[in-house]
Amino acid sequence: MIANYGYTDGSGAYFISLDLDRCDGCGHCVAACPHEVLVLQPNPFDPLDERPVAGVTDVHARRLREDCTGCKPTHRRAPLPCMVACPQAAVSHSW
Repeated sequence: MIANYGYTDGSGAYFISLDLDRCDGCGHCVAACPHEVLVLQPNPFDPLDERPVAGVTDVHARRLREDCTGCKPTHRRAPLPCMVACPQAAVSHSW
């Protein structure tokens, strides 16, 4: 299951996608995020799954363009710290 957190506005689509089938709840992406956008939480799509998975807070989901700007490269699409930190390659960004 892919969980997409974010929004689309007149300037583009801003989403963080988390592959919850790959996420093992290690928390490396959470620790790597300097803006505390990512958190560990119960799986929102499977209440019987007791393992934590990565997620995006509601406040940050509406502000991804601003909150992730400090990590985004200005001249090319490079992996972000949260993507690099994830040993399961469960984190991706849309922009």
